[in-house]
Amino acid sequence: MENLDKTDLQILKHLQENSNINTKDLAAKLFLTVTPVYERIKRLERDGYITKYVALLDKKKMNRGMTVFCNVRLKEHAKNVGSNFVKDIVALPEIIECYNIAGDYDFMLKILVQDMTSYQDFVMNKLSTIENIGNTNSIFVMGEIKHSTALEF
Repeated sequence: MENLDKTDLQILKHLQENSNINTKDLAAKLFLTVTPVYERIKRLERDGYITKYVALLDKKKMNRGMTVFCNVRLKEHAKNVGSNFVKDIVALPEIIECYNIAGDYDFMLKILVQDMTSYQDFVMNKLSTIENIGNTNSIFVMGEIKHSTALEF
């Protein structure tokens, strides 16, 4: 972050709030002209500070209202076994996040499904077919207290 000045940080803040804002409106918020704001955005993209622009969807309206965190322990930890596990996990659309973690488990999966019946179907027909899973522990989200995609700085 040492290469970012106050204006860069303001641009990032506004883009996190609304990535769909046009350069003209963003420039007006920052009391700048369009060209320097456009050039700064392109530099932030080129330098990897901005990695992607997305639309955030309503999980419930998309029939994915149930969030489950599933911790997974592998039976063995050979390199090819872990690689195969990751390849299989990435292919499952219900899994929206996967983290390699330290501790009692090897991976933490964030899974979105419609309901408990859907999760049971997912576990029985998809997750359980992945080789080398030794143990899982599912944690069901009862309520979402805080959810943000924005980084504070």
